[in-house]
Amino acid sequence: MISIYLAFSFLFQNAMTMPDTHLPAYQIFNKQGESVSYDSMLLVLNDADVVLFGELHNNPICHWLQVKFTKHLFAEHGQDLLLAAEMFEADDQLIINEFLSGKIKEQHLEAEAKIWNNYATDYKPLLLFAKQHNIPFIASNIPRRYASLVSREGLEVLQELDKAAQKLIAPLPIKVDLTLPGYKNMLNMMGSHGGDNSRANNFAYAQAIKDATMAHNILDNLGKNSHLLHFNGAYHSNNFEGIFWYLKQEKSKTNVITISSVEQESLDKLEEKHFGLADFVITISADMTKTY
Repeated sequence: MISIYLAFSFLFQNAMTMPDTHLPAYQIFNKQGESVSYDSMLLVLNDADVVLFGELHNNPICHWLQVKFTKHLFAEHGQDLLLAAEMFEADDQLIINEFLSGKIKEQHLEAEAKIWNNYATDYKPLLLFAKQHNIPFIASNIPRRYASLVSREGLEVLQELDKAAQKLIAPLPIKVDLTLPGYKNMLNMMGSHGGDNSRANNFAYAQAIKDATMAHNILDNLGKNSHLLHFNGAYHSNNFEGIFWYLKQEKSKTNVITISSVEQESLDKLEEKHFGLADFVITISADMTKTY
């Protein structure tokens, strides 16, 4: 009996001094700040026409969940699923199509398309999934040279581009509401306080033409029965602005579900500043390792 007592005492004392081994990497909340399960979120995603997955570009949990969501939605929708991403530009669509169809090798894709530095670890698995399962992968973003041009000279300069170049951009002219909080914050960052500051405005216009082009390319590829999962930086769809806003401007009845990703020190509850950020907010431990 004494031996048993001593054994239990030892185990109890160690349990009290051992660090917490329950280390969740992420937690999901709805826009009201209520915790929701992974499975209940998937049920909502199943019915969406478009899912905008707002990621933190260097966060491995985001990229892991993107693969998980892709696999789930493919199991649900099969060949009616489309993938699309900010990380690929519209003028690379031909190269991507040739790779997906097996016309060119992976080395040619990586040499000729404008892939991101973290492509191999973070986006390649998604492209390979599309290739393996014969589903489209849409390069939704505007070619960066045109966004840079807008940042320097304004939206009007796009009208001077060749017609072939304009086909890679949302139909012109695009509507831009600089009073939307996302764009307004950019103006404030650039030192504009409501006046006509062309440099600051152009910076916001460059963001808007990206958002508008991604929204246009999403809808341009969305068939009657298809479902599209889009990967983008969270700032492109946070607060139901950016891509979301342009999707609703062009086709208001589209069922769009947004996901945002944030980092927090504690995952127990959603910080108040993140309420309303998206339909679902994925909170990730702030000390999570990074992919770059």
